[in-house]
Amino acid sequence: MTQSICIFEDPGYNQLLPLVYMRPTYELRCGMTTLRQKLVRCYPGVPVTLRSRSYLSDLVRQQNPGIPVNSVPASSCLFLNGRVIADESFAAQIPLHGEDTVYVQGDTLVAARVSGSALDRLRPGLPDAPSAADFDGIKQQNVNVRTINYPWDLVNANGGEITADFHMLTAGIPRKIAGHVHEGVYLVNPDAIFIEEGATVKPGVVLDAEQGPIYIGKNALIFPHVTIEGPASVGEGSRVKAGAKIYECTSIGPVCKVGGEVESSIVHGFANKQHDGFLGHSYLSMWVNLGADTNNSDLKNNYGHVRVTINGEAVDSGSVFAGLFMGDHSKSAINTMFNTGTVVGISSNVFGAGFPPKSIPSFAWGGAEEMSVYDLERSLDVARRVMGRRNTVMSEVEEKVFRKVFELTQQERWRAGMQQ
Repeated sequence: MTQSICIFEDPGYNQLLPLVYMRPTYELRCGMTTLRQKLVRCYPGVPVTLRSRSYLSDLVRQQNPGIPVNSVPASSCLFLNGRVIADESFAAQIPLHGEDTVYVQGDTLVAARVSGSALDRLRPGLPDAPSAADFDGIKQQNVNVRTINYPWDLVNANGGEITADFHMLTAGIPRKIAGHVHEGVYLVNPDAIFIEEGATVKPGVVLDAEQGPIYIGKNALIFPHVTIEGPASVGEGSRVKAGAKIYECTSIGPVCKVGGEVESSIVHGFANKQHDGFLGHSYLSMWVNLGADTNNSDLKNNYGHVRVTINGEAVDSGSVFAGLFMGDHSKSAINTMFNTGTVVGISSNVFGAGFPPKSIPSFAWGGAEEMSVYDLERSLDVARRVMGRRNTVMSEVEEKVFRKVFELTQQERWRAGMQQ
């Protein structure tokens, strides 16, 4: 019997906007890897298929050549929810083989193992973002796993996931310092530091892994007098600018420029926060640029739980710390100040004196005093130029998704009183 795993999105993607307007939920980062990568390594060697919202399907195909998208070609399939943070015990709870079973946690569909005639019946009508109700008639089993329900869940889990990913990715590799470490670099607890080939660490840098591991990716460049406290990771080709202070629980993805002070944050990849300013308990999506001396608050003066607006509704994060959650292609001007628990949509430009609103729609232009709609064609032109600076060309498929997101976010702008 042909067996595969299918990583899918469920209706819970709505609570992860704006981070998932331009990607499926399973491509979000937590620790050193994406949620998808954590799931795949639980079932080594097993063929993978992917399921996404229909408007993203062509983009997912383009980014994953040879992998079936929104189809289930195998005769037996283990469906896995892309919002799961899979740990080393996940495959034991949800084995690849066995009788047909739907695994749930409360109302959340975690996984479903379906085969034979049951899969044949399910295949034609399976929605892009299935729920447990779509697997009606198959026996259910409760499981206890960690899922991502809101953007701040990624940030809160990040430190533990950096540590878990570090041990998984470096296990059995005897040489931990393959890059060029200049004289005058201080390695604190070097056994928990991994520096890939091609990476360069300049004089005066302190890599302090006493409280958690530090991973420096291939061809990364750490400028002089940088301090990095673990757990932390710097992705392939990224640059950490001179004098930067990178505190614990911070993940920097590939091809980023990061400076200033960063704590407990995820910089997804291909994003810039290269100047002074504080970023804390935040998630920056791709192609974001924060202007010089941009700062965000991540702690209220009364030390109470931070409320964050998701899809127009204020949600209690249950956390004392919550910072800035910014969608793809958005930017801030110099000296921008973001309040605690601010959400910025896709392709917005934020500028001006004072604190801008805590909920900034996609394709917004302005700040505290006034906001207008950022013209779609102008925003596309800027996005192409920004991507070109990283030797990346926006494809027709990416442009189509960009335009679709402009349509999908119209209601955000209406709620903010902005006219199209």
